[in-house]
Amino acid sequence: MSNALAVATVTQALALLIESNLGPEMDIAVKVETRKPPSEPPGEPTVTVFLYQVTPNAALRNNDLPTRAADGTLRNRAAAPLDLHYVISAYGEETELVGQRLLGCVVRTLHEIPVLPREIIELAAERPHLAGSDLADSLQKVRFTPTVMDVDETSKLWGMLHQTPYTLSVAYQASLVVIEGREKPVPAKPVVQRTVRVVPFGAPGAPVPSEAGDPEASAAAVIPPAPAAPSKKAAPKKAAPKKAAPRKAGPARAATAKTSADGTDRAPAKSTKAAAGRAAPPRPRRTAGNGTPPPDGKG
Repeated sequence: MSNALAVATVTQALALLIESNLGPEMDIAVKVETRKPPSEPPGEPTVTVFLYQVTPNAALRNNDLPTRAADGTLRNRAAAPLDLHYVISAYGEETELVGQRLLGCVVRTLHEIPVLPREIIELAAERPHLAGSDLADSLQKVRFTPTVMDVDETSKLWGMLHQTPYTLSVAYQASLVVIEGREKPVPAKPVVQRTVRVVPFGAPGAPVPSEAGDPEASAAAVIPPAPAAPSKKAAPKKAAPKKAAPRKAGPARAATAKTSADGTDRAPAKSTKAAAGRAAPPRPRRTAGNGTPPPDGKG
């Protein structure tokens, strides 16, 4: 960061950078001036460096917000990041194309040395009107980038220069220049107590590593779930005994005693025949007249 002389220091350093790198193509004396293009073309070879616009840097314009606390105490020193816009014009003898030769040297120099060197900045700060500039000590480096301007933008730019004829020119942007405020912030209060807690993985309250790309799982792993309230287990229900299916009455067995018509019980026929066979004595065999039994063995 630099003080308020940073803008003028960059302009003067740019002029010195161009002046020290015109050779060996230009073997004539050339004046490099830090002013707007003149209304009357100069008679000797001349290069003008004109700062026509200053804009806030879009990338860093809000980096220092907020700078003050609720009670108005300054927390951070205010800083204004700026981009500087230059138009560089060349004048010389038209028949010898001096202006075009000079412009070629300017483009080659800024393309070869796009960052403003520290020694050139220190040399520019030796001017009496730039005494006290601290741009050389700034951490931000100033880089020059060519700016493309179409016919419409070029016409507007030269139209703002009252009674100034157009001449061959190139446009460059210098960034980054940071101008720092003068007021010093209030120093922060010292740390009274440091609390460092080391918890191994798996301990209560410790984060649990989860798969990458799952923020919900990570958040759920860091916050341990609350223990669930014990629930009363319901007593198991006893199974109801199964009722035996009633058996159908089948037909009476064949061996069951049957009641006769006269009321007397009769044994089954099969059993009666077997008993009669066992009780009857065997019949004597009949013999033939000669006393031999018949061939079939029957009496």
